[in-house]
Amino acid sequence: MDNPVVMTIADSFFEKGFTTMRFNFRGTCNSTGMFDNGNGEQDDIRAAMSWLMENGYQKICLAGYSFGARMNALVVSKGCEIEDHIMVSPPAAFMSFDDIKKMPSTGLIITGANDEIAPADLVQGHINRWQINPRYEIIKACDHFYSGCLDRLKTILIDYV
Repeated sequence: MDNPVVMTIADSFFEKGFTTMRFNFRGTCNSTGMFDNGNGEQDDIRAAMSWLMENGYQKICLAGYSFGARMNALVVSKGCEIEDHIMVSPPAAFMSFDDIKKMPSTGLIITGANDEIAPADLVQGHINRWQINPRYEIIKACDHFYSGCLDRLKTILIDYV
């Protein structure tokens, strides 16, 4: 949750007046539990969404980076009430997205032109397969870690939000 890309996503929403929530998946840093191959991690997202709804937040946007984008995609594809869904560098070359048949509510997908974990052509192939038309941004000269590109990422997110 303290990753520079995750912080940039949260800061972008915060600057636009949104309440934001960042959390570590189970077993990450000081979080309790153990890594669960994506199964329990989906429950972590649902638990965070439930907590938000129980505390009066009705319009929820899920935004995730890399593994978080994959986990959010699984939750979204299985149906959930959200306002919007943003994926930053969905790791299409590292993790399969073939089990995701639909991707409703996905409004923005971002990756780097030099991102070997989320290559633009693989991401575009999934966008085509899901038959969605999100805003799709490819940041020139940008790798998976957004080295030297965090300002550009933030500009895109703030413009979108």
